[in-house]
Amino acid sequence: MLRRKPTRLELKLDDIEEFESIRKDLETRKKQKEDVDIVGGSDGEGAIGLSSDPKSREQMINDRIGYKPQPKPNSRSSQFGNFEF
Repeated sequence: MLRRKPTRLELKLDDIEEFESIRKDLETRKKQKEDVDIVGGSDGEGAIGLSSDPKSREQMINDRIGYKPQPKPNSRSSQFGNFEF
């Protein structure tokens, strides 16, 4: 592998202005999304999303993606079958 000196990056005024405009755009989108969540929270999902309980958050995610966890069997015979020696 060839080594070379690090490339020098220069921060220009145009770059700063572009960054600020993108950041403001993202902030307005985030505020609009929060407003929609607050207004649309009457169906119950918004209230669950605001709670700090990790189980309800996990349950909400599982419901959203359609995952239904099955309990794991604890007995060894169910893991390995019925082997007879």
